[in-house]
Amino acid sequence: MYAILDIETTGGAYDEEGITEIAIYRFDGHQIVDQFISLINPERPIQPFVAKLTGINNKMLRNAPKFYEVAKRILEITEDAVLVAHNAVFDYRMLKTEFRRLGYDYQRKNICTVEIAQKLLPNEESFKLGKLVRSLGIPMSDRHRANGDALATVELFKVLLNKDSKKEIITQAIQTGVVDQLSSRLLRILDELPTEVGVYYIHDAQGHIIYLGRSKNIKRKVNQHFTGTNAKSKRIQKEVHTVTFEKTGNELIAALKEWHEREKLKPKIRSKKGFRRPSFQAYTMNNGQGYKTVLIEKISNRGRTSGLSFGSYQEARKIVSKMTQEFQLCARLNQLDKVEMVCSLTSEHSCQGACFIEEESQLYNERVEKAFASYALKDRSIALIDKGRTIDEKSVILIENGAYKGYGFVKLNHQLNNIAILRTLINPHSDSKVMKQLIQTYRWTKNVRIIELQTNA
Repeated sequence: MYAILDIETTGGAYDEEGITEIAIYRFDGHQIVDQFISLINPERPIQPFVAKLTGINNKMLRNAPKFYEVAKRILEITEDAVLVAHNAVFDYRMLKTEFRRLGYDYQRKNICTVEIAQKLLPNEESFKLGKLVRSLGIPMSDRHRANGDALATVELFKVLLNKDSKKEIITQAIQTGVVDQLSSRLLRILDELPTEVGVYYIHDAQGHIIYLGRSKNIKRKVNQHFTGTNAKSKRIQKEVHTVTFEKTGNELIAALKEWHEREKLKPKIRSKKGFRRPSFQAYTMNNGQGYKTVLIEKISNRGRTSGLSFGSYQEARKIVSKMTQEFQLCARLNQLDKVEMVCSLTSEHSCQGACFIEEESQLYNERVEKAFASYALKDRSIALIDKGRTIDEKSVILIENGAYKGYGFVKLNHQLNNIAILRTLINPHSDSKVMKQLIQTYRWTKNVRIIELQTNA
């Protein structure tokens, strides 16, 4: 659990400042679960330059609560949570100072988003909050006010959590936890897990990831681990201390994330589930009469490898059929109709007569190439858009010049077309046949939107 906060102060000499405004958002790693926002009467004057910067003046604070009146609420909303702030050293020092004045020793673990951003986003020109969120396409209002800055920090932290492929942030947070009994822990863990699609991480008491997996229903899958009787399940039951998770919004992002992080994090309990290599492919060839055909064949070690690959013949036939109808190709030339002299699509005016040499071969072949290229990733720069983790969010997979670059999440439409912003927001991955095959298979069977991108943007 995190308490993401921002504090505005009076300014002045070190250790003599007072808090004028505070905003705290309790964040469970996925969504805001509680919030506290309030002006504070600092019982001392505000420095003129600070009043000009924040818009908060002495008159506004005259009837605001004093710190001791909100101290209990601050303790409650930050209890058992890691404090997160942009320049956390300052915000944490201010809280400790105010509590010390009340005779209370306030202690919390804290994380600084400046330091994390410098590690995870090293190419950014500036790490000041306003400039950093602007470069990431994160909307921001009420700059230099606690609520506006805290909300921007929440969105920034979401980006950083997504970019933190080594799970250093979560590991640091888990290490602050208190160990309890195994049986009660398993019940508590299950109660906190969602029934949504995503990737889950099983941690030991030190916060290390011992196992990770993906599922369309995270709670159901983890419950299977907790109730299983095989050797892997028993080992998980013995060593588990915490389960964290990341919602992905759709199965493709979950599959990409699981495959990438399993190879990178190398959990000590390994899943036997591997990648099923494609066994069939579709390719184009000339039929001897000047017309190109789209054919399906089983992949052999010495066979063609430049076609569109599939996990099964049924999957390949489904996509070739879809391609044939969408681009008005000939079902007979593509061997979808093997007996008839004229393909079955002529009666629907979908086929334009290539099967009985009525359509000019050059025009037909151009359409075949266009159809094939639209289903391939080769040399294309595109963004594949699908459902995100929330109703107002989209997932994005970035392909540049035919190479898989990674995935991320966006909320604003202008981010979808801006390749420079996408490059910053995505969780970068290395290109591989596995990743491409996962993408190809999913986009053929699901309703995925595709945006063509300009690489010089």
